[in-house]
Amino acid sequence: MIIEILAVGLIISAVLALFLDEVVYSVAALAGTFLFTALIYVLSGAIYAGIFQFAVSIGTLAILFLSGEMLGEKSAKKASPARTAGLVGVGALLSLPAIFLSVSGTTTVAADVDFGEALWNLRGVDVLLQAIVILTVALGISIVLFERRKK
Repeated sequence: MIIEILAVGLIISAVLALFLDEVVYSVAALAGTFLFTALIYVLSGAIYAGIFQFAVSIGTLAILFLSGEMLGEKSAKKASPARTAGLVGVGALLSLPAIFLSVSGTTTVAADVDFGEALWNLRGVDVLLQAIVILTVALGISIVLFERRKK
Protein backbone atom coordinates (compact mmCIF):
# COMPACT_ATOMS: atom_id res chain seq x y z
CA MET A 1 0.00 0.00 0.00
CA ILE A 2 2.90 2.37 0.70
CA ILE A 3 4.33 1.85 -2.79
CA GLU A 4 0.95 2.71 -4.33
CA ILE A 5 0.81 5.95 -2.34
CA LEU A 6 4.34 6.79 -3.47
CA ALA A 7 3.35 5.99 -7.06
CA VAL A 8 0.44 8.42 -6.81
CA GLY A 9 2.78 11.10 -5.44
CA LEU A 10 5.26 10.34 -8.22
CA ILE A 11 2.69 10.79 -10.97
CA ILE A 12 1.17 13.93 -9.45
CA SER A 13 4.58 15.57 -8.99
CA ALA A 14 5.55 14.61 -12.55
CA VAL A 15 2.39 16.24 -13.93
CA LEU A 16 3.08 19.36 -11.86
CA ALA A 17 6.70 19.44 -13.06
CA LEU A 18 5.53 19.37 -16.66
CA PHE A 19 2.72 21.88 -16.55
CA LEU A 20 3.51 24.49 -13.89
CA ASP A 21 4.34 27.89 -15.39
CA GLU A 22 6.83 29.11 -12.79
CA VAL A 23 10.26 27.56 -13.35
CA VAL A 24 11.19 27.29 -9.67
CA TYR A 25 7.92 25.55 -8.78
CA SER A 26 8.34 23.19 -11.70
CA VAL A 27 11.86 22.25 -10.58
CA ALA A 28 10.57 21.76 -7.02
CA ALA A 29 7.91 19.37 -8.35
CA LEU A 30 10.64 17.56 -10.28
CA ALA A 31 12.51 17.19 -6.98
CA GLY A 32 9.43 15.44 -5.62
CA THR A 33 9.44 13.13 -8.64
CA PHE A 34 13.08 12.20 -8.03
CA LEU A 35 12.47 11.69 -4.31
CA PHE A 36 9.44 9.45 -4.88
CA THR A 37 11.41 7.41 -7.44
CA ALA A 38 14.27 6.90 -5.00
CA LEU A 39 11.86 5.90 -2.21
CA ILE A 40 10.13 3.36 -4.47
CA TYR A 41 13.52 1.85 -5.30
CA VAL A 42 14.44 1.62 -1.62
CA LEU A 43 11.12 0.08 -0.60
CA SER A 44 11.38 -2.43 -3.45
CA GLY A 45 14.69 -3.68 -2.07
CA ALA A 46 17.04 -1.80 -4.41
CA ILE A 47 18.78 0.30 -1.77
CA TYR A 48 21.89 1.10 -3.82
CA ALA A 49 19.81 2.04 -6.86
CA GLY A 50 17.69 4.34 -4.66
CA ILE A 51 20.77 6.01 -3.22
CA PHE A 52 22.25 6.43 -6.69
CA GLN A 53 18.97 7.85 -8.03
CA PHE A 54 18.86 10.35 -5.18
CA ALA A 55 22.51 11.38 -5.69
CA VAL A 56 22.09 11.87 -9.44
CA SER A 57 18.89 13.83 -8.92
CA ILE A 58 20.65 16.24 -6.52
CA GLY A 59 23.14 17.15 -9.26
CA THR A 60 20.40 17.47 -11.85
CA LEU A 61 18.32 19.71 -9.60
CA ALA A 62 21.28 21.96 -8.83
CA ILE A 63 21.85 22.50 -12.55
CA LEU A 64 18.16 23.09 -13.22
CA PHE A 65 17.76 25.53 -10.31
CA LEU A 66 20.74 27.58 -11.45
CA SER A 67 19.66 27.62 -15.08
CA GLY A 68 16.04 28.33 -14.18
CA GLU A 69 16.99 31.34 -12.10
CA MET A 70 19.57 32.67 -14.54
CA LEU A 71 17.71 32.09 -17.80
CA GLY A 72 14.05 31.95 -16.82
CA GLU A 73 11.80 34.87 -17.50
CA LYS A 74 10.24 36.49 -14.48
CA SER A 75 6.49 36.52 -14.98
CA ALA A 76 4.36 39.13 -13.29
CA LYS A 77 1.22 37.01 -13.29
CA LYS A 78 0.37 34.95 -10.25
CA ALA A 79 -0.28 31.23 -10.59
CA SER A 80 -3.93 30.30 -10.30
CA PRO A 81 -4.74 27.98 -7.38
CA ALA A 82 -7.59 26.52 -9.43
CA ARG A 83 -5.17 25.55 -12.23
CA THR A 84 -2.78 23.96 -9.76
CA ALA A 85 -5.65 22.03 -8.17
CA GLY A 86 -6.74 20.94 -11.65
CA LEU A 87 -3.23 19.68 -12.37
CA VAL A 88 -3.21 17.73 -9.10
CA GLY A 89 -6.58 16.26 -10.08
CA VAL A 90 -5.28 15.23 -13.50
CA GLY A 91 -2.26 13.63 -11.83
CA ALA A 92 -4.51 11.76 -9.42
CA LEU A 93 -6.65 10.57 -12.34
CA LEU A 94 -3.57 9.38 -14.22
CA SER A 95 -2.39 7.50 -11.13
CA LEU A 96 -5.52 5.33 -10.88
CA PRO A 97 -3.82 2.44 -12.73
CA ALA A 98 -1.01 2.55 -10.14
CA ILE A 99 -3.60 2.13 -7.40
CA PHE A 100 -5.78 -0.57 -8.93
CA LEU A 101 -3.25 -2.52 -10.99
CA SER A 102 -0.65 -2.96 -8.28
CA VAL A 103 2.09 -5.50 -8.79
CA SER A 104 3.95 -4.89 -5.54
CA GLY A 105 3.59 -8.31 -4.00
CA THR A 106 6.81 -10.09 -4.73
CA THR A 107 10.25 -8.61 -5.16
CA THR A 108 11.97 -11.43 -7.02
CA VAL A 109 12.85 -11.22 -10.70
CA ALA A 110 13.78 -14.87 -11.19
CA ALA A 111 13.91 -17.83 -8.86
CA ASP A 112 17.10 -16.81 -7.08
CA VAL A 113 17.62 -13.17 -8.16
CA ASP A 114 16.46 -10.36 -5.91
CA PHE A 115 14.84 -7.25 -7.47
CA GLY A 116 17.42 -4.90 -5.98
CA GLU A 117 20.31 -6.99 -7.22
CA ALA A 118 18.87 -7.27 -10.72
CA LEU A 119 18.11 -3.55 -10.90
CA TRP A 120 21.54 -2.53 -9.67
CA ASN A 121 23.42 -5.00 -11.88
CA LEU A 122 21.46 -4.04 -15.00
CA ARG A 123 21.81 -0.26 -14.61
CA GLY A 124 25.06 0.17 -16.54
CA VAL A 125 23.44 1.66 -19.64
CA ASP A 126 21.03 3.70 -17.53
CA VAL A 127 23.87 5.21 -15.51
CA LEU A 128 25.81 6.05 -18.66
CA LEU A 129 22.79 7.70 -20.30
CA GLN A 130 21.99 9.74 -17.17
CA ALA A 131 25.58 10.96 -17.02
CA ILE A 132 25.48 11.95 -20.69
CA VAL A 133 22.22 13.84 -20.22
CA ILE A 134 23.51 15.72 -17.16
CA LEU A 135 26.79 16.61 -18.90
CA THR A 136 24.92 17.75 -22.02
CA VAL A 137 22.61 19.96 -19.98
CA ALA A 138 25.55 21.44 -18.06
CA LEU A 139 27.45 22.08 -21.29
CA GLY A 140 24.41 23.68 -22.92
CA ILE A 141 23.79 25.95 -19.95
CA SER A 142 27.42 27.03 -19.82
CA ILE A 143 27.35 27.86 -23.56
CA VAL A 144 24.18 29.92 -23.14
CA LEU A 145 25.63 31.74 -20.14
CA PHE A 146 28.88 32.40 -22.05
CA GLU A 147 26.95 33.84 -25.02
CA ARG A 148 24.82 35.94 -22.68
CA ARG A 149 27.94 37.36 -20.98
CA LYS A 150 29.40 38.38 -24.35
CA LYS A 151 26.38 40.66 -25.09
